[in-house]
Amino acid sequence: MAWDEWERLKTQAAERQPTGMRLNQLAPEGGGQPSLSVPAEYGDLNVNQQDLAKIGNNAFALYNDLWDQARKAVPSSEKAARTLTSGGLALGSALQHVATRWDEQLSSLMDACAHISNHMTVTKRLHAEDDHYIRRQMSSIDLLETGFDERVGEAGPKNGIYGQPDQQKGRN
Repeated sequence: MAWDEWERLKTQAAERQPTGMRLNQLAPEGGGQPSLSVPAEYGDLNVNQQDLAKIGNNAFALYNDLWDQARKAVPSSEKAARTLTSGGLALGSALQHVATRWDEQLSSLMDACAHISNHMTVTKRLHAEDDHYIRRQMSSIDLLETGFDERVGEAGPKNGIYGQPDQQKGRN
């Protein structure tokens, strides 16, 4: 692609795009800010402990399988590389390079599996602690609210400082 063609394509793309920021979503019906009072419309945070455990267990199992199965090739490849090199064949150093790269990539993959497994364990524990904290807070609010709902006597008279109901209609 030539430089002038690239510039022409960039200009055409810029002309098709509106200027300013564009969010990747539809505007809420009726315009304005969406109401956040209905969380079901926008989705709730949902952490399923079984799913987290399954991901962590699969990552742990993959780590163990990689350790048991994928490392089997390294010692025999290194031995073959030494034999070929001692025989004066250039193929020996190439095979050694492949074995070394295999071991490095395998270690990187195993580290990623261990990280995922550990992260899922920690995430599961943290979310469980958050759930317990929220339950405790909500139950204490419920307990506090019951005290406000219990009246000892009749409700008192309206406070005159706020005016009569028909006087309030003219105010904002």
